[in-house]
Amino acid sequence: MNKNLEILQKHWKHNSFREPQEQIINAVLEGNDVFALLPTGGGKSICFQVPAMLLNGICLVISPLIALMKDQVENLQKRDIKATSIIGGISQNEIIDILDNCQFGNYKFLYLSPERLEQDWIVERLKQLPISIIAIDEAHCVSQWGHDFRPSYLKISKLKEHFPTTPFLALTASATEKVKTDIIENLGLKNPIYFSKSFERKNLSYHILFTDDKLSKIKTIVTKNQNPTIIYVRNRKSCIDTSYYLNQLGFASTYYHGGLPYKEKEKNRLLWMENKSLIMVATNAFGMGIDKADVKTVVHLQLPENLENYYQEVGRAGRNGEKAFGILLTNAKEITSARKQFFSNLIDKTFLKTVYGKLNNYFQIAYGEGFNEDFTFNLNQFCNQYQLPILKTHSQPETLATVCGWGGGILSGWQELGD
Repeated sequence: MNKNLEILQKHWKHNSFREPQEQIINAVLEGNDVFALLPTGGGKSICFQVPAMLLNGICLVISPLIALMKDQVENLQKRDIKATSIIGGISQNEIIDILDNCQFGNYKFLYLSPERLEQDWIVERLKQLPISIIAIDEAHCVSQWGHDFRPSYLKISKLKEHFPTTPFLALTASATEKVKTDIIENLGLKNPIYFSKSFERKNLSYHILFTDDKLSKIKTIVTKNQNPTIIYVRNRKSCIDTSYYLNQLGFASTYYHGGLPYKEKEKNRLLWMENKSLIMVATNAFGMGIDKADVKTVVHLQLPENLENYYQEVGRAGRNGEKAFGILLTNAKEITSARKQFFSNLIDKTFLKTVYGKLNNYFQIAYGEGFNEDFTFNLNQFCNQYQLPILKTHSQPETLATVCGWGGGILSGWQELGD
């Protein structure tokens, strides 16, 4: 038996790898930089966890998602693998203790967010660690043309200077050719070996149901399906109201949205992860990094913003390989409204020039100035001051940031307000 499979069986209790997991693992073990484009539920974490167990030292995992970090650390610890994370809400002394443990305590995995790389003292401590692999999850975040640009990801390439012989593994489930190029360039990958897998999920069945009574239809769905379920909604009020409705009917439901305090998010997440509440009603703030294998059904109560978001969200069903369902509830009125909103928010050249000019006035930036500078930005205040439509102004921040040449500062503020 080869060592890869031995580690997989010993710690993860699987008898075989999925294609192309083992090829990726071997490329990493040979010391290569690797770019892996795998579908949601394709087992990306195995691609760095298995080789990390075979190599001396600690695997540094950079992830933008607290939920993913907590979930993976918990899963590794349950397998008696020493793993830890540096997440928000912990003191500097606690971080020092964690890094000391990583340096002297034979830990195999350290998870942290890319924002931590902006703290020089943390980078200095990382340089002292025996890092065997640097894995970058959700690597598309390095690109302004990805769906979630995170300027802090640009700091990762600096690690190449400190760990020139350490293999870098970039992982994502979504990347156009432009985003792929950005990832390779911005992360400083050296002659990366590229792997990709078909995004077809043969065990996942997609359904569109037309109905004017969505709550009644949800009742029918969850009555038939007494298994872990996610119901996605578009706003926080609908999130709370739908969960309340289901609880009133006797279904164990909880909810999750971006406005909840951290402790409440964590409490509700654990209720669902531990099957104490089988139904999670959530906005798109929930999902990325949530690895629950037995989700049977993902329901969308409203039309998702785009196909990419829908694929990511519906892909949380059926990760155990068993038959699962993605159900979209809609009606003719909603489709007409969505189409109208889409066309009303399309950006034309005249509007783009108008917003560009207003932004220069707002920040008092002279022509040709402001390159690579950061600005504190309030979208609502800006739109009110210049009487601009908020949704239309918000709809193309990447284009405006690129045209203005201002880098990530303004874009970060834009996204925070849009969450």
